[in-house]
Amino acid sequence: MSAFRRLETASPSGKTVLVRVDFNVPMANGMVSDDTRLIRAVPTIKHLREAGAKIVLLSHFGRPGGKPDREMSLSQIVSALSKVLGLPVGFASDCVGSVAQAAIDAMVPGQVLLLENTRFHAGESKNDPELAGQMAALGDLFVSDAFSVVHRAHASNVGIASHLPGYAGLALERELDHLSQALGHPVQPVLAVVGGAKVSTKIDLLQNLVTQVDMLCVGGGMANTFLYALGHKVGTSLCEPDLSELARTIMQKAKDSGCEILLPKDVVVAKQFAAHAEHTTRLASAVRDDEMILDAGPVAVDALADAMDRAKTLIWNGPLGAFEMKPFDTATLEAARYAAKRTNAAKLISVAGGGDTVAALNLAGIADQFTFISTAGGAFLEWMEGKDLPGVACLST
Repeated sequence: MSAFRRLETASPSGKTVLVRVDFNVPMANGMVSDDTRLIRAVPTIKHLREAGAKIVLLSHFGRPGGKPDREMSLSQIVSALSKVLGLPVGFASDCVGSVAQAAIDAMVPGQVLLLENTRFHAGESKNDPELAGQMAALGDLFVSDAFSVVHRAHASNVGIASHLPGYAGLALERELDHLSQALGHPVQPVLAVVGGAKVSTKIDLLQNLVTQVDMLCVGGGMANTFLYALGHKVGTSLCEPDLSELARTIMQKAKDSGCEILLPKDVVVAKQFAAHAEHTTRLASAVRDDEMILDAGPVAVDALADAMDRAKTLIWNGPLGAFEMKPFDTATLEAARYAAKRTNAAKLISVAGGGDTVAALNLAGIADQFTFISTAGGAFLEWMEGKDLPGVACLST
């Protein structure tokens, strides 16, 4: 990951600073039901307030399809944002043009203004140069503080940076620094845990990781395709037989790169995909035709724990089994808790990301014990895949 301009190097005093945040927050009964993303923006907003800047916030909200939609107006979150910041927040009913400009002109340094949903304009998702120019005309500096959208080249997070000096906000800085520590310049050996349902959704990820890490543990439904590729029967398990050749190619690529692949030696099987279904543990090579693999077995968990003992850095994306249903959450929870134990003992740097992963770590009760957890799904995956992130590249020094 290339070097990027940091907020601490900017001179925002007396200037209007456009800050791209991610306020695409969950709602329930017209109220913000989870203010995590609002809280994450506080350090950058506080820094800019103390520097004497006007703070103008840009964000998308939902998928309005490039036109105004009252149900997706950011006006709904003003009250929650004001509460989080402990100060009044202004609102403008557009993110460009005279309405936005008049609201900014009425501000004094230290005040905060939220502009209307950027996706009310069709040019946002197309990174339309004209829209980006209209946004940029509202400010003097640009600060990107939403890692969750840096994998997308949109007008409000990439196009705007072609018109104004761009800097990474404090939340984005923290995310990028931890990710660089995990894969860019890691303490070796590095262990990656990749789980989830299908190999097809993580082909680029697997192909990149086997050339970057020392050990790769494949879990969840993805592991079934690898087991099938090795000639094992997987019964009625979720599997992608047509990707067998690709799985073998990935395993060979790992061997050529000196990356050890860990597949489950034993598995937990059942005849029904249901919570508390009657189940048993078998060798991965002994699954019966009417059984489906729903979790990794205890031997597999022990092997992963041994790998964690050898590793200095852990990168985790995806569960090891059907963690949403008991008792098929066992392998994921036990492995997560062991990773937390190693992290607490200062013997492991642990970085995790992705929606299911975060949910699993919260279920295990150890989310706050990992070194860093990214809540950004798509951006985290594309970073793991080794892809350029346009919302970061535009901030490069």
